[in-house]
Amino acid sequence: MVLADDLPDKRKRAQDVDAFLSKVAATPKRTQSGGRRGKLLFAMDATASRQPTWDKAASIQGQMFVETAALGGLDIQLAFYRGFGEFRVGRWTDNEKELLKLMTSVFCLAGETQIGKVLQHAVNEAKRDHLNALVFVGDMVEEDVDKLGKIAGELGLLGVPAFIFHEGHDPVAEFAFKQIAQLSGGACMNFDSSSADVLRELLAAVAVYAAGGRAALEDKAKRDGGAVLKLTHQMGGSKS
Repeated sequence: MVLADDLPDKRKRAQDVDAFLSKVAATPKRTQSGGRRGKLLFAMDATASRQPTWDKAASIQGQMFVETAALGGLDIQLAFYRGFGEFRVGRWTDNEKELLKLMTSVFCLAGETQIGKVLQHAVNEAKRDHLNALVFVGDMVEEDVDKLGKIAGELGLLGVPAFIFHEGHDPVAEFAFKQIAQLSGGACMNFDSSSADVLRELLAAVAVYAAGGRAALEDKAKRDGGAVLKLTHQMGGSKS
């Protein structure tokens, strides 16, 4: 008899999580300096194909504020693209309600991807002040991968890892997203509707990492266990 936990799709999902955690652990460890708050750019594809999961993403992002509140907070900026060349960026905020209000006011529109604009905006923010990490949630890539790779490489040189959450299983997007993650020094993970809880947990972990570095992540691991504890073990920092 084959147990449900041994089915190929569940084994692959577990392997994907392991690979993601390993790459997060391998990113350069940020340290607090000058009392600066952590800054995380949270970018999303708001084209028509993502409408069914937009509300779920809105609820998931709220957990990032909850997890980082005790660390002195985390400044998050929402960026999204949709329609015919529309690319919007919100103001930096540490207010969960403000960000949630902005996200829930957005409706998706058909259009092509504009990931290049997301990456370039991240580069500009890193040069203007500082940026600890980029999170991007999307399902398709309709741009020149080499051009995206060039900008992702610049992010890597600036020390800004891109954590890519790939919704669905499009092979072109998977290739491009993995290239962006690798060149920026970040990580890429695939998710679907059945792995929303894992997505929430890992987004919160990346937020904690951006806000407080390794020590804060270790504290979270002691409280929560699970995937976050595994991440901390892989970083070699946990003694539990």
